[in-house]
Amino acid sequence: MYFVVLGVLLLVMKVAEFGPVALWSWWAVLWPFGAAVAWWAWADATGYTKRREMDKMDERVAKRRVENLAKLGMDHRGRRGKAKK
Repeated sequence: MYFVVLGVLLLVMKVAEFGPVALWSWWAVLWPFGAAVAWWAWADATGYTKRREMDKMDERVAKRRVENLAKLGMDHRGRRGKAKK
């Protein structure tokens, strides 16, 4: 995502002929888009994206479990008693 934002920023600066970017070659302006494609290809090929998604889901499930146990008056281990927050 950072590469895409950087690429759009450089592209706008090149088209508007703003600052030193106006003098750069088009290859220098467009390289962040290539880097973004390479990053996404690597992340998908290695499973990095899926692992991050699964970690987020596991955190949501754990948080929801703790909240539900607290509503039932149980601690984080599922024992009855005074729930701690």
